[in-house]
Amino acid sequence: MEGTVTRVDGRVERGNRTRRSVLDRTVEIASVEGLEALSVGRLATELRLSKSGVFALFGSKEELQLATVREAGRVFAERVTRPVEEEPAGVARVWRLCELWLEYSRGRVFPGGCFFYEVIAEFDARTGPVHDAVVRAQRDWTAYVERTIAAAGDAGELRADTDVPQLAFELMALMETANMVSVLHDEESSYRRARVGIAARLKAVAVDPGRVPEIP
Repeated sequence: MEGTVTRVDGRVERGNRTRRSVLDRTVEIASVEGLEALSVGRLATELRLSKSGVFALFGSKEELQLATVREAGRVFAERVTRPVEEEPAGVARVWRLCELWLEYSRGRVFPGGCFFYEVIAEFDARTGPVHDAVVRAQRDWTAYVERTIAAAGDAGELRADTDVPQLAFELMALMETANMVSVLHDEESSYRRARVGIAARLKAVAVDPGRVPEIP
């Protein structure tokens, strides 16, 4: 019995490793070429795996796409949202969140820049489970930014008349534009422009503008 359990555990671990290696590659491909560029055959060839082995891990192209969206979300949380939770609520936390997002894009955590910027453009006018997963990811991010701003207001660091959804929209627009321009032109000056714009918006609504860093 013990030998059987060991063999089963070994197969499960090998399967998990294979799944991780496949998803490492799918998020890279999708960030540059989109989710429709994913195929079992391509992944099997690039990773030197059997087609049947890759198919057994996901079962369909749609599930492969959904798993890729989930993996991108996990990586995004690891790089952007989790680290900011170490900061106390306030303007500095809002600034830190924006900085982490810009660094996530600038550092090319995904080769194509922001993974979700790419796949939202690909699936925004479609229907189905993949579209719905992308919508949830975008809504979750928007809600997180709004909660972070609202918490700064609750901490007494934002003016009472601050329009939280509007401010979140503007900050996200600056970040996404920086990502788009940088990827399109293969340059980084757009990130500084985004920082300047974000700092200006936060100073305009902060009770103490001095809590927002000066951008050199």
